[in-house]
Amino acid sequence: MSSEMAAHGSVTLLLARFSDLFARGLRACIDEDPALDVLADDVAPDRLGSRLAALEPDVAILNLAALEAVADVRRFHAAHPGVHLLVIAERPTDAEVDQVLACGAGACLSKEAQARDVRSAIHLASRGLVVLPRAGAETGPRRYPEVLTAREAEVLRHLQRGDANAEIAAALHVGVETVRTHRRNVYRKLGVRSRRELSDLSSG
Repeated sequence: MSSEMAAHGSVTLLLARFSDLFARGLRACIDEDPALDVLADDVAPDRLGSRLAALEPDVAILNLAALEAVADVRRFHAAHPGVHLLVIAERPTDAEVDQVLACGAGACLSKEAQARDVRSAIHLASRGLVVLPRAGAETGPRRYPEVLTAREAEVLRHLQRGDANAEIAAALHVGVETVRTHRRNVYRKLGVRSRRELSDLSSG
């Protein structure tokens, strides 16, 4: 079901078809954020390509279980490079997450992910960032990749602009040591070790 076009500054979404129970929970999660605007939901797998082309949303949330193969993610990414893809799976393993990200998705989340993490991942994906699993995590099933908190996302935006720690602290009205802590968390969650690696990730 399509909604009105997104208001200026909002993140527009297309939602693939999920089970009724999960779809209701996902929509409720999204509706809690006034900056998210759903252009279409319950989109059947065979209509994803045409709806992506017609609507050109900022972010498309795909159901991995409904796709014929993970390679479909690469196909959608190649055909619609302006649309950021967020894939939701049942309980993705490390290998599945790595494969989905390698196919061009911005994130691969578990259906068990908390609502705030889903919303954070949507906003990060809409800016072209990749939500990576925690660096150095133990092998085995992964519940969902770590995502940035709202404050960490603010620090990330300043880091991407090249702001110094003191400048970020002044802008956010916090101490420099607090900024350093947020910066370390951003690096860890995005799997980078320096501003240069962060820049490479953002432009990749």
